[in-house]
Amino acid sequence: MVDGKRQSGRASPPDGGWGWVIVGCCFMVTVCTRAVTRCISIFFVEFQAHFEADYSATAWIHSLVDCTTMLCAPVGSLVGNRWSCRVAVMFGGLLSSCGLLLSSFTTSLELLYVTMGVLTGLGFALCYTPAIAMVGCYFQQRKALAYGIAMSGSGIGTFVLAPAVQLLIELYSWRGAMLVLSAFVANLCVCGALLRPIPLREDEEEAEGESTGEERCGNVSSQDAELAVKLSKESEDRLLSSGLLASSPSNPAPQVKKRRCFGSCFLSSKEYRFLLLPDFLGLAVSFLFLASGCSLPFVYLVPYALSSGVSHQHAAFLMSILGVIDIMGNVTFGWLTDRRCLKPYRLACYIFSVGMEGLCCLFVPLLCSFPLLVPFAVLYGYFDGAYVALIPVVTSDVVGASCLSSALGVVYFLHAIPYLVSPPIGGWLVDVTGSYMATFFLSGTALLASALVLSTVAGIRQCCRRHLATKHEARPLGPSDQSDCFIAFNKEAVHQAVAS
Repeated sequence: MVDGKRQSGRASPPDGGWGWVIVGCCFMVTVCTRAVTRCISIFFVEFQAHFEADYSATAWIHSLVDCTTMLCAPVGSLVGNRWSCRVAVMFGGLLSSCGLLLSSFTTSLELLYVTMGVLTGLGFALCYTPAIAMVGCYFQQRKALAYGIAMSGSGIGTFVLAPAVQLLIELYSWRGAMLVLSAFVANLCVCGALLRPIPLREDEEEAEGESTGEERCGNVSSQDAELAVKLSKESEDRLLSSGLLASSPSNPAPQVKKRRCFGSCFLSSKEYRFLLLPDFLGLAVSFLFLASGCSLPFVYLVPYALSSGVSHQHAAFLMSILGVIDIMGNVTFGWLTDRRCLKPYRLACYIFSVGMEGLCCLFVPLLCSFPLLVPFAVLYGYFDGAYVALIPVVTSDVVGASCLSSALGVVYFLHAIPYLVSPPIGGWLVDVTGSYMATFFLSGTALLASALVLSTVAGIRQCCRRHLATKHEARPLGPSDQSDCFIAFNKEAVHQAVAS
């Protein structure tokens, strides 16, 4: 997928060495992209006062940054595939730094939409996906640990940057603080320069180990793994027989490699066949509701705290609490759901964390002081980190490991439009009602709807799994199969599609 995978070599992922430098670079990329995006809400009141704008107009800045980052994530993957991750991250760092630099000189809110919302967001998009993909090239056995360290940059960065940005605003005004952030984000160019490509072993050997790796992780059973391998071989044979894959009898391997290279640059029906699966469609609807509600507290927590009489430093400290507790939720919830006792119930844990976030938002209008807002920041931050850690797991249970990379790209893409429209809608509700109650109610309702949709889909698939188990005279479904309730129906659907 990245530059190293296009090179033909015999090296396997080192699981260490320079790989830890790659992890450090990805950590800094998440700090400079996701943490900086979260801290933009600290500028909310400053922008509103300086440009004399209402809440809805000011909220477009934050939503444009988030939307552009997610919407252009496939562009970052394309640049990384066609050239290299090093080029993508360095070019993205240059774009985002220039965007923040130009934002410090803007004289209207509309210019901020372009410089900070579009230009900076595009730079973040070019950096985010290639840096994450690069970690997977250097780690195989300890990939989860490497990704855990790398992705924790979002929470740690928010914890450190939130009070620092507030202090910079007090010392140098918002324009000076934006200049300092521009110089800080320029470190993305340094991180990109350190992303050294690695020649990896051919994909055939990795494909052989996928089924055994899934068995070790406990995601699928051995029967499901054998079925997946059989289906992939049958579909490939049918493509060959229908003339879609041309290969010479004497040298078939290069033709298969060409097909894979072509499919990595363009949409392949085999890679994106999960888009038609009922399970993924239900999951997609759940993610749309999730993205509609999860960003509002990060945008409006600081303005709400200020309107309740909380000082600027304490309001910024609430964002720091969100950041550090987010790290704890990510690590501890990921570790807990990897234990034998909770592993079969990972889907239920994900639904529980999203539902708890929604309940927390519903109680925010009752919290009118800093001591009361601290428990909200703790609970919301913890469950936010919890569901973020479980998103790849739930997605993998739905689509399977072979389509996980493409599915995560679609999942992040689905976040774009809700990230774009939800903050302005929340600001419009503040302008109309004169309070933040409706905005936090909107956030809580959307999160609860996300949990409800996924619970309904899980219940339907539980019934389908029981039906399939009875049809194939398999053993009855036990509680340990709860996290696998998506898989059997999906593979049955793929089997029927291949047979037809």
